[in-house]
Amino acid sequence: MNTTESLKAQWDTLKQEQPHLRIRNAAQKLGVSEMELLATNIGSNVTRLRPEFKEILSEIESLGKVMALTRNEECVHERKGIYANADFSNPHAGLFVNEDIDLRIFLSHWKKVFSVIEENARGTSRSIQFFGKDGDAIHKIFLTADSNVEAFEALVEKYKSEDQQPFETSEAYELNLDEKPDNEIDVDGFKQAWLELKDTHDFFMMLRKFGVSRTQALRLAPSDFHAKQISKDGIVTMLEEVTKEKTPIMVFVGNKGNIQIHTGRVRKTMWHQEWYNIMDPDFNLHLDMSKIAQTWVVRKPTEDGVVTAIEVFNEMGDIIVQFFGKRKPGIPELDIWRETVEKLN
Repeated sequence: MNTTESLKAQWDTLKQEQPHLRIRNAAQKLGVSEMELLATNIGSNVTRLRPEFKEILSEIESLGKVMALTRNEECVHERKGIYANADFSNPHAGLFVNEDIDLRIFLSHWKKVFSVIEENARGTSRSIQFFGKDGDAIHKIFLTADSNVEAFEALVEKYKSEDQQPFETSEAYELNLDEKPDNEIDVDGFKQAWLELKDTHDFFMMLRKFGVSRTQALRLAPSDFHAKQISKDGIVTMLEEVTKEKTPIMVFVGNKGNIQIHTGRVRKTMWHQEWYNIMDPDFNLHLDMSKIAQTWVVRKPTEDGVVTAIEVFNEMGDIIVQFFGKRKPGIPELDIWRETVEKLN
């Protein structure tokens, strides 16, 4: 096992050899979690905070306009805005519901939190970073040029932990890759339940009821209309089309502990190596196209009419990103979104 001293020394050497290497990638190279590597700098530019997540998140609004970052292995979602309207009244999921900062937070997976101050080519970077038990980052909040630095310093001081030892341990999640054989599933009952959906939020509970995985559900959907597999190139085609037509969309990216949502128009898209990117002033998306295993058009009936999504999966069957046309409860989805998706194959 790496000691803190040797791990820090290895990281310092790695940074000299590859100065632009991100900490997440450095941790992978060194065979540790990002949290373990970050913790080696506690006492210098990293401060461990008490894991009082609801309280800390409820005070982020005081920082003003910040950048929220949520990612998984294949996709990064960055959205600038103000953390207004914190709501932790639901024991299952905390909420921020705003035009800019829109989050669904599953605090049972949140374990540790740190403040980080780094110097880089663009100046000083200040952030609050939250991690799960496996040492992967769940959510990060970065100050922008419009943020309140004094409020950040006060927040860090208020929640600073007494424990500032430069050491952390991680615990891997157990992987459950078992999937019921199709012949053990009530397929007819499942198809009927899909057709009787009233709300997209009921879809997950339906999967649990019938014991099907998400990609298995798409295979067993009532018809090709309800779930159709398309090429991953369809994502690029769709994003180029909504950019041209100025169609407002919704983009969901999540991990075990958080889902982050952007709603609005897309203005600029571009390739960088294997990554396809949205590069707008207040919203960036970075999608690693090389890691996409399945892409589906999925249609679910609701009380407001059919809701059409593009769902993107990795080879483990985990959702990478979901795209919808802009909509709200009580308002049908946009015809132009539906027409754009119908053309994909």
